Amino acid sequence: MAAAAAIRWCAAVSAVILFSLLISPSTAIYCDEDDCYDLLGVTQSANASEIKKAYYKLSLKHHPDKNPDPESKKLFVKIANAYEILKDEDTRAQYDYAIEHPEEVFYNAARYYQAYYGHKTDTRAVLIGLLLVLSAFQYLNQWTRYNQAIEMVKKTPAYKNKLRALELERSGGTTNKKKSNKQMNKKLEEDFSKELDLQIKGAEMPSVWELVGVRFVLLPYTIGKLLLWSGCWFWRYKVKKAPYSWEDASYLTQRSLGASLDAWRTVDDATKEDLVYRRLWEKPNLESYMSEMRKESKRRR
Repeated sequence: MAAAAAIRWCAAVSAVILFSLLISPSTAIYCDEDDCYDLLGVTQSANASEIKKAYYKLSLKHHPDKNPDPESKKLFVKIANAYEILKDEDTRAQYDYAIEHPEEVFYNAARYYQAYYGHKTDTRAVLIGLLLVLSAFQYLNQWTRYNQAIEMVKKTPAYKNKLRALELERSGGTTNKKKSNKQMNKKLEEDFSKELDLQIKGAEMPSVWELVGVRFVLLPYTIGKLLLWSGCWFWRYKVKKAPYSWEDASYLTQRSLGASLDAWRTVDDATKEDLVYRRLWEKPNLESYMSEMRKESKRRR
């Protein structure tokens, strides 16, 4: 619910921003509803010297130190902003382009914000903020999926049967069906739910170690560990030609079959031992095994 509300809030904010961009002209982001050239009293063809002279002339008239009138102060702020835009060749060119192409709302807005805020923004702060936002959404999504999975498991007959078995075990083999015992059943249900944490595949309880932000911070350690593992593997099995250990042979078998770690863990020990013994990481053995599986599948049909 929290994730859905957050998504709806972001969508609403985005809609408001898009609507505001669509209903206002491209030039409005520079000098509001005014024309920057008109504020300085110059034409669009004026050179840098003429723009500078016009600004200084108007600033002497409307500067707060020279004119205490509140309206004059507001006008000076607009004049100063117009001068900041027109005195720089790049921002002036962008403004002129926005005047000539008012229909390109999003392009003109992107150029404006990049010019005025891009150089003021610390890239590291943006990266950290992005990682925090992504991690927060990831964590909320994982909790939502986990809670939904718990609720689904509680509705299954298998869960209810195990709950009854647990109740019988704790009550010494007798079940009290009185209504006053409902509170006790809820307590048992809560206790049993805790035992389900590691049994729900695909919707495990969220862990901070799986968040994208934490993984990014630990990336140098992860890369170093991977390089060390690769070096040890190369030295042990490529240089020294040592036989594969059970763990490494099991890993090669799992990778050869394209099985995920969770799926491999569900395989019983006898089957694992048989698969490892077949040395499926060697191509001829894998092809032979896959051929056997296809034949077995056809036979069962």
